[in-house]
Amino acid sequence: MEVILLERIEKLGQMGDVVKVKPGFARNFLLPQKKALRANKGNLAFFEQQRVQLEALNLKRRDEAQGVAVKMDGLSVLMVRQAGEGGQLYGSVSGRDVADAIKGAGYTVERRQVNLDSPIKTLGSYPVRVSLHPEVSVTVTITVARSQEEAERAAAAAAAAAIEAEEAEVEEVVEAEDVVEDDVAEDEEEV
Repeated sequence: MEVILLERIEKLGQMGDVVKVKPGFARNFLLPQKKALRANKGNLAFFEQQRVQLEALNLKRRDEAQGVAVKMDGLSVLMVRQAGEGGQLYGSVSGRDVADAIKGAGYTVERRQVNLDSPIKTLGSYPVRVSLHPEVSVTVTITVARSQEEAERAAAAAAAAAIEAEEAEVEEVVEAEDVVEDDVAEDEEEV
């Protein structure tokens, strides 16, 4: 089935593209969500008439989403869950749980905006992509721990590991510069 996209859809196309999709995807998702119109002469003419308004509305929504993305940048959310000795959760953390936790942090996010490939089933920190608009997404760090204290210890350990990695990288750069300086000095001696 061919449809005209009314907004950008990831892995499908841009606004105004006429794309071929499976009939079930069009019937069950694109058409009811008003993300597309059936591709026929009447709808094509209607889309061309409404194109300027649709683009302006899309631009306004994208600007609003970018403003929220700036505020959400670097957001870290703690989720306390029960887990076994090996760190295996009794249950899992789903997209709905993540959306509820982000709502608790003061942002309005729907479950469908949370892009979680598979449920989280172990303790730890996970980057989760949240699509605020088809063209704007932000990464939120979800920390799953048994308690608040455990999460703070894990965050401190992660910060220490990041500092150590940065120091090691600086040492490698300094050593590389020393090697280059030695090579330049040897070349000058030869000349």
